[in-house]
Amino acid sequence: MRLSQLTATLLLTTIAFLPVQGHAADETDPVVAIVAGAEIRTSELNLAEGDLDPQFDKLPAEQRRVAALAAVIDIKTLARKAEGEKLDQTDDFKKLMAFQRDRALHNALFKATVVDPVTDADVKARYEKEVAATPPVEEISARHILLKTEEEAKAVIAELEAGKDFAELAKEKSTGPSAAQGGDLGYFTKGRMVPEFEAAAFTLKKGEYAKEPVKTQFGWHVIKVEDRRETAPPAFEEVAGQVRQMLMRERYADLIRGAREGIEIEVVDPDLKTAYEAITKQP
Repeated sequence: MRLSQLTATLLLTTIAFLPVQGHAADETDPVVAIVAGAEIRTSELNLAEGDLDPQFDKLPAEQRRVAALAAVIDIKTLARKAEGEKLDQTDDFKKLMAFQRDRALHNALFKATVVDPVTDADVKARYEKEVAATPPVEEISARHILLKTEEEAKAVIAELEAGKDFAELAKEKSTGPSAAQGGDLGYFTKGRMVPEFEAAAFTLKKGEYAKEPVKTQFGWHVIKVEDRRETAPPAFEEVAGQVRQMLMRERYADLIRGAREGIEIEVVDPDLKTAYEAITKQP
């Protein structure tokens, strides 16, 4: 949904000539528009811009700003109409406002005590701690040729003994999905393949192929190990976002635990009580 150039121009023209007399000036948070006497300040416009649908991210900054303003004007316009119909005085609305207030306070505390305090140095230190605590694991790069019978597999091994190229034989004879890639399975660690295949593959040296076919639920395999190495940790830049999220989850959990200690919580519904206690029980 894109604002047309005409609509954007009209909105900007309207803003330029909105009356501002009678409204106190605030240089740090200036008024950008007024709807039925209600001011729209820069701070509110910033909030609205942050809530725009992600599709607006593709628009130039000026158009996003106008889209946010249009949204706030619509909100203010309908809000005044709703007040005229006394919808703000209903019990449902008051309950909604109470919940929204609590959620906003929750989010404000979360930002102030969990999100903002997590520094780049914190993230880097946690990354280095995780890397140090995670020993390298051996992984291998292997190829295989999958065949329907043991006899076919033994015939392929005989061709390898005669000097045939493994990858070419895989392209020619393998019935597996990796045939077009010469049977290449890439790098993998233990626990990634079916047990029979894994047991045979990890006994082979680099450049060696199995002299006996290996039977699995998929058929008969002829296996060759292309390389063996220890896994390298992911680069910091690749996982920094995940590490930051990890830190925030841990700090949020600590925040919640501390807050619960100073407040009485009673779940009245018996079924919900059991379920809630199960998910909040300390490990």
